[in-house]
Formats: sequence, structure tokens, C-alpha cells
Amino acid sequence: MRRLAAIWLLASAPAFAAPLEIAAEYRLTTSGVTIGHISEVFQRKGDAYTIQSVTRSEGPLKVLLDDQLTLESSGRFVTTGLQPLEFSQRRARDSKRDIKSTFDWDKGVMHTTMHGEGTQTTLPRETQDRISVMYQFMNLPSYGDRVVMPMATARKIEFYTYRLVEEVKLATPAGEFQTRHYERVVTDAKQTRAEVWLAKDRFNFPVRVVFDEPRSLRLEQDLLELKAR
Repeated sequence: MRRLAAIWLLASAPAFAAPLEIAAEYRLTTSGVTIGHISEVFQRKGDAYTIQSVTRSEGPLKVLLDDQLTLESSGRFVTTGLQPLEFSQRRARDSKRDIKSTFDWDKGVMHTTMHGEGTQTTLPRETQDRISVMYQFMNLPSYGDRVVMPMATARKIEFYTYRLVEEVKLATPAGEFQTRHYERVVTDAKQTRAEVWLAKDRFNFPVRVVFDEPRSLRLEQDLLELKAR
């Protein structure tokens, strides 16, 4: 019986590995130039979670565009990880570009308000929003060669398939981490390229993220500080 109990505890351990609170700071750069600072806070209380991500302009960008972008996600924990219920995106200087989405999982519909217009989109199972997707990486049942996650982007939902590139030691401003490096599999030149490095010994938290959008800037997000409990 003792042996069975020990096996059960070991098998259950990953479910409790993720912390209840996370505070993370990132540096945002493009072509080696710092253009922003990102502050994120994740909290879990029982089966509910909240995430807030605030990006502020810095460096040359602040002179040209002194703005602040706030992303917020709230929802619940289910057997597959995070399940968003509400998502919002706000710009301090341009409220016309604000986005608000609600996720009706019973009816399988995402309701989105953007530019004052409301739309409805079919909601696939396990869909994440633009900020919860990063924290869902901590809750994956396994970390294989492929990871597939539907993600809500404004009024539509895209399936993001990530492939494991390598397991590598990565140096960041916050220190060195043993990581799993995943990149998005793209099949169209118009699709956004994405890469993420997950710290294996820090509950698979993203310590580096890269987004490369067609006809736009390549944005690199590197961890400066991480606090968790």
C-alpha cells in the first residue's frame, strides 16, 4: 500500500507544480533596440485565475509613441488547464482599438466586441486567448514533439501548432535556464511566426518569446525577473 501511495503521489506531482502567484518582468526589443517593458501578474485562487499583462513604451518608441497596452484574462482551471471566460485588450491612447471577448463554453461560441461591432465565432475546445496561451504552457499534460493550441486573435481563432526545436541552455537577463525551445509551424507566408523557450526547472514558464509578423516588426521578449510562490 505504501508503494502504491508513493507512486500515486509522484504521478500527481506535476498537477501541483505550477505556482499560485507569478510576477514577471520582460524586456521588449526589436533589432537589438529596447522599445518596451512588460509587467505580468498571474494569480490563482481555487479554480479561478486572473492574468494581467501591461506593456509600456520605452526607448526610441516612447518618443514617437508613448502608449500603454493592457491585456487581461480571467477564467477557470479545468482538467485540460486554463479555460478563459473573459479577455480584454486596452490601449491608453486609442480606445477605438480596444477588444473585449467572452467565451461561452456551454454554447461553443466566442463573442467579441471590436470597433464598436460585435461578432460571434465558433469556439473550439481548449481555445486560449492572447495572454492565457503563454500560461497554458505551464499546464500541458506532456511536452512532446508537437503542441497544438487554438488561440483567439481578435475576431477569429487560429490553430497554433508548435514543434520542438531543441532542448537548450538559454542565457537571459534573469539568468540561465534549461529550456524547451518550440516554434510555430507555419504553412502560409502571411502567418505570424512565433517561438517560445520554456524553463524546464521553472514550471515550464516562458523565459523568451519571439513574434515575427509579416510586414511588421520582429518582437523579442526576454525575461528580466521572475517571482513565484
